Amino acid sequence: MDDELEDRILYQTYISHMKLVSKFAVSIPTGLNVGINSPLGYLCRIMRIYALKPEVLVCGMILAIILFYIQAVDVWSRALLGKIQYTLGRTTSKVSTLKFLVNDSVNTGVKLSWELKQDHIAAYAVQGHRARMEDRFVVNDDMNNTGVSLFAVFDGHGGEFAANYARDKLISNINEKVIELKNLLAGKAPTYQTELILKELEKKKNDNKRDEKFLDRRKSFRKVASTSLTDDCMKKAIEVTDPELLDKLESITPITREVRPCRSGEKQVLKVDMMNYIEGNKINYGRLLTDEVLAADKLLVETAKKNMDVAGTTALIALLEDNKLIVANVGDSRGVMCDEKGNAIPLSFDHKPQQEREKRRINKAGGLVTFDGVWRVAGILATSRALGDYPLKDKKLVIADPDILTFDLNDHNPMFIILASDGLWDTFSNEEAVAFIKERINEPHFGAKSITLQSFYRGSADNITVVVINLKDRKFSVSEARKNQL
Repeated sequence: MDDELEDRILYQTYISHMKLVSKFAVSIPTGLNVGINSPLGYLCRIMRIYALKPEVLVCGMILAIILFYIQAVDVWSRALLGKIQYTLGRTTSKVSTLKFLVNDSVNTGVKLSWELKQDHIAAYAVQGHRARMEDRFVVNDDMNNTGVSLFAVFDGHGGEFAANYARDKLISNINEKVIELKNLLAGKAPTYQTELILKELEKKKNDNKRDEKFLDRRKSFRKVASTSLTDDCMKKAIEVTDPELLDKLESITPITREVRPCRSGEKQVLKVDMMNYIEGNKINYGRLLTDEVLAADKLLVETAKKNMDVAGTTALIALLEDNKLIVANVGDSRGVMCDEKGNAIPLSFDHKPQQEREKRRINKAGGLVTFDGVWRVAGILATSRALGDYPLKDKKLVIADPDILTFDLNDHNPMFIILASDGLWDTFSNEEAVAFIKERINEPHFGAKSITLQSFYRGSADNITVVVINLKDRKFSVSEARKNQL
């Protein structure tokens, strides 16, 4: 009896199982015949009950619109920002020949690029792996027909403010001084100083008219005294003993930064005299660059404090006149020259915190040099000299004093010069860079574009800027041509 009952239970279980399997098999849709009881129909019913409710659809549409808007705004803002930076880079500089071009169609994966090709000079820069482009470069060939050419590379850090300031203010000031000094040596009245004097005289004239009704007698006395005292001050301001300069200065106004009367008991305060930069019949460019860099740094620090901007920048500036090359360096941007034999001649030396000279100075100022992948001042800055960086500048841990090197190109007969930010030198040595450019000097950009992109592909994590000056094809400067005519 028990065995029979057990068999019947197993049989009923088997029948029930087969019915379920058969029902499932019959319900599978074939071809386009999808039944209401199929799994797809069941899924549709679930979607209709839970997902296709009005409130779910409305919320989903709102979320999709928000995501689409965010994406669109992000793309639009990036494009707009690039155009704004391009426009500002072209229009804010006071240097008329400054070229800072943005190529919006770069598809090489290096983000934005900047390029310039002008006669025997080429420059190329890429943003690289950095979130922002903080490098700046300046090319000013034969400024104002003086025969002097200026080239500069600025590598900003902590923001773009310091690099922009140096590009716009420092370079503009150097240009103005060089033009003034050239005019002075040529026997021309300096425009800038003349304007200052005329403004001073106009101001005195207006003051005299305003007081004319009430102070006739005192005005007359003041006018005579002021004139005589001013003449005395101007005579004492410049003492020139060089015979050649005396002949040139006889017909022009003495040059001072400020002309104002000397009052009794008042200490006469005069700014730097332009004559300090003239030695014989030549300009002391080293002294000029040093003074201008330090003056620009002082103003930059004051402005940065007001704006609470801690940005800083390196500065590599080269002046080329005839066969004389003067290079001023602050920081770790670097210049290299290739001589006629293909040798690499350093034009500057990096200012690194681990250097013994720099380390002693930093320690003497109460600072420390620490290692965190690279050597840093107070664990912050990887270069020991820079413009800006006011928190470190106030403690004298970082200074802006430039090193000046002067070269006679007749001694080297160079083929080309490379000026570049440290993004290049992170992946190239001086010798490697010279050899690389030498093989590509006949390219449209004299190898500047090739070496910049090669540095990026080698893994440089910084902005990369390279300026190449092809001296083999360099034309005679204006002053050299004049000498040849004499």
